[in-house]
Amino acid sequence: MHKIHPFLWFDGQAHEAAELYVSLFPNSKIGKVTRYPPGSPGGMDGQVMTVEFELDGQRFTALNGGPHFKFTEAVSFVIDCEDQAEVDRYWEGLIAGGGSPSQCAWLKDRFGLSWQVVPKALPRLMSDPDPAKAGRVVQAMLKMSKIIVADLEAAHAG
Repeated sequence: MHKIHPFLWFDGQAHEAAELYVSLFPNSKIGKVTRYPPGSPGGMDGQVMTVEFELDGQRFTALNGGPHFKFTEAVSFVIDCEDQAEVDRYWEGLIAGGGSPSQCAWLKDRFGLSWQVVPKALPRLMSDPDPAKAGRVVQAMLKMSKIIVADLEAAHAG
């Protein structure tokens, strides 16, 4: 078990978010769910307070803390993908139901959490010792939302 784990603040959607994430990542599960006790502020009595879950062995806690804080792109989660099929699966799953694509492998899911869906080919091609090849890959990536491996490879080839 990791000593440090992410703690995510939601506005009433912690359990729904955990269910989505667990459905997308292999070897994932929802663990302990706590509820607000009687007399909680804001009429939260009995509603889900926290959800512990694991995504492929990484522990997370989600809190229904209210509307006070929002996610920003200052924090995001990177998904290292083996191939285009894996990129497509995570990308489509995370933007489903109201998420939004951004630029250069970034997206926001419907809860406002930012993700980077990155095929392993991207850093490999971007770090080519030939600066012309690496530069073409970077230029191609800058024009993409979801990363398309075949397009990166074509740019790399020239």
